[in-house]
Amino acid sequence: MVSISQGDGVRIDVPGAPTVVVDAADPADGLPVYTHAHGDHLYDHAPEAAICSDLTRDLAGVRRDGVPDPLDHPAVSLHPSGHVPGSRAVLVAGEERVLHTGDCALRDRLFLEGFEPPPADVLVIESTYGTPEYSFPEPRETVREMLAWLSETRDRPVILFGYALGRAQQLQAIVERSDRDRLFVSDAIRELNAPIERALDRSFGARSIDDLDRIGPGDALVLPSQVRTLPFVDDLIDETDALTAGVSGWAHDSSFRFATGDDATFVLSDHCDFEDLLGVVEQVDPEDVYTIHGSTEALATELTARGYRAQALKANQHTLGEY
Repeated sequence: MVSISQGDGVRIDVPGAPTVVVDAADPADGLPVYTHAHGDHLYDHAPEAAICSDLTRDLAGVRRDGVPDPLDHPAVSLHPSGHVPGSRAVLVAGEERVLHTGDCALRDRLFLEGFEPPPADVLVIESTYGTPEYSFPEPRETVREMLAWLSETRDRPVILFGYALGRAQQLQAIVERSDRDRLFVSDAIRELNAPIERALDRSFGARSIDDLDRIGPGDALVLPSQVRTLPFVDDLIDETDALTAGVSGWAHDSSFRFATGDDATFVLSDHCDFEDLLGVVEQVDPEDVYTIHGSTEALATELTARGYRAQALKANQHTLGEY
């Protein structure tokens, strides 16, 4: 019988396959697997070896002290999940097949291809946007809106905010397509750019913020979203009369623009929206579904109403029969 439990990461026990532990901060036993290099899915202390994509391992080397040696097993396969560069879903195959999506996105976005989920008997699926109000526009529509805004505001510098891994690279790709003259990024983003550019065999054409005396009209600066509230950002805006834009799936909420104080907001997500989450479940066609990360109860309730055996996965509980 398959057993799924959540503690430090998600533990997957499948008869005929080794125990697998996904995205644990400090994995104690089992085969450690990492879906991608966002901090909340990555180790705090590097295990000796781990299963992950080569790019995730390289990005982990930027974000963490210590990099695990490569590890593989014939019962464990990785599948591009469409979330960020290097991200992978995890398929554990024994007497039954268990798919852990990690964070995922079905839609193609700029240089990222969408998730093509394989079939499985049991599905562990993220539920970040697991409620019906989250219905996102097509990414290409958002890109067109951003390109128009970048052109219309070309007489002023702009500062674009997004997660340093994933969103920041997409923002750079959008600026590349625009008529902006120069593109600058923070050192944190530039360090993450390097392994991504090697893996994708492309350059984002960004210069370090250290090369910048002052941004002016025609310039674009991409910064990590977490620095938005720091004083140096407000000083930079005041000194240069820069416009700001926040780019996120959460920009779908009317409160997002109020909370950030940005001049413009755009909906561009590295996750599935509600309908795409349902689409992943339909494509996988599992017998059992566990929801994790986000609106877990709401998504599980919706899936149950649609005829699936679904339950939110809670810490230190395992198998649907225990709920």
